[in-house]
Amino acid sequence: MDEIIFDNGGGDGDIQNLQAQELKTRLQDLQNKNDLLTKEINQLKRENSQLKRPPLFVASVIEVLENGETYLRQQGNNQEYITHTLDELHDELKPGMKVAVNNSLSIVRIIGTTFDARVRIMELDESPDVTFGQVGGLREQIEEVREAVEYPLTRPEIFARLGVEPPKGILLFGPPGTGKTLIAKAVANNAHARFIRMSGSELVHKFIGEGAQMVRELFTLARQKAPSIVFIDEIDAIGSMRTHDGTSGSAEVQRTLMQLLAEMDGFDNRGDVRIMAATNRVDMLDPALLRPGRFDRIVEIPLPDVDSRLEIFKIHASPLKMEDVDLTELVRLTENSTGAEIQAICREAGMIAVRNEADAVKRDDFIAGVRKVKHLTSTEDRMFL
Repeated sequence: MDEIIFDNGGGDGDIQNLQAQELKTRLQDLQNKNDLLTKEINQLKRENSQLKRPPLFVASVIEVLENGETYLRQQGNNQEYITHTLDELHDELKPGMKVAVNNSLSIVRIIGTTFDARVRIMELDESPDVTFGQVGGLREQIEEVREAVEYPLTRPEIFARLGVEPPKGILLFGPPGTGKTLIAKAVANNAHARFIRMSGSELVHKFIGEGAQMVRELFTLARQKAPSIVFIDEIDAIGSMRTHDGTSGSAEVQRTLMQLLAEMDGFDNRGDVRIMAATNRVDMLDPALLRPGRFDRIVEIPLPDVDSRLEIFKIHASPLKMEDVDLTELVRLTENSTGAEIQAICREAGMIAVRNEADAVKRDDFIAGVRKVKHLTSTEDRMFL
């Protein structure tokens, strides 16, 4: 009887290969886990060493003294002290710099001048592209603003030759939409100055000293970026009359106002930093803001008269393709309207023409725009139009 032999086709070798591959995979997984654990250990070691290190405090350089000494003010508690500084650091220190100090009040390193991110976003990278040609009327007001803000930046030699001190600050007041912010942007454009704009409400904060700190950093930034124009819109948010209601919020606003007054007092009239402000409620402002030496020139921006409304209509209607439109009639229909309302009327007229797929903007479109912007009722419509 013949012997039967079964050939397994190399099965033992395949099993060994599979086992080897499985071991390699497990080894790779273990190596990855080991790498993760190593990274975690290194991170914990760094955190542990950081916790063991003594903390550093931030201080401001008030004055650089002789013999390697420096006069510092620690931030947070406002403690002032004099400390000795290494020669290599002492030569680099300047008043206003921020430095890191240790528990022994020695300067460890120079931080430089840092600003709150909220202050940095107030700075425009380029001068505004608004010109005085985009401001209808207000010739006298514009000239007053230019004399106080633009000319000290562009013609300082005239003031120096005549010995004239220009106004330190200028306040614009009037109804909303009359062009106060527009004038400020046009002045910054003409003066080729860096424009730093902020709203008064941005300076109102919950925590003690935070608003005052932002005011200090705002003016420090303005001096570094000179020539610059600081424009505070809606200044009544922090500049209203001081009261004694006893609430912490009111006290914080008053601290911010006092810091603003101190910064304005520290301005050099012929410096390359000019300050402007705008408000709709000048009657609410604290008398300390309005006294000479702070806001020396207070300019009212009134509602546009007939001639001014015609100029504003020409400015905003000029890009439109119009047909049978009498701007003088529109001027008559928009009595007591602001420049912003006139701009809105021109925009609404254009949108109505777009809705009707018309070839041009017509008189009826402007009339409908007046009705919509002025929110006229049917009775007012008959009386007005």
